[in-house]
Amino acid sequence: MRITEEQVRYVADLANLSLSPDELTRMTRDLEGILDVMDRLKDIDTTGVEPMAQVLFDAEDTAALRADVDHPERRFPIATVLENAAVSGSGYFKVPKVIER
Repeated sequence: MRITEEQVRYVADLANLSLSPDELTRMTRDLEGILDVMDRLKDIDTTGVEPMAQVLFDAEDTAALRADVDHPERRFPIATVLENAAVSGSGYFKVPKVIER
């Protein structure tokens, strides 16, 4: 499948990315390679293969997931965490707005 640099620029713009000419060339090549693999996958005979959404080994349905357990002893005080913030306020990290549209 052929993908153009214009299409890559369009997707990069949607993702709010600025690509250098070298990055644009590399991304075009990489995305085209990904689409080529997807095209080859269409040719594989999957007759009799059951569709699936999650790959789990033979065990209970949640065997690949760990229990969601709170560990209070692992928590850091907010003041300690905010020491790593460039800018903070009201107990939160303050970050610059990244989406201007």
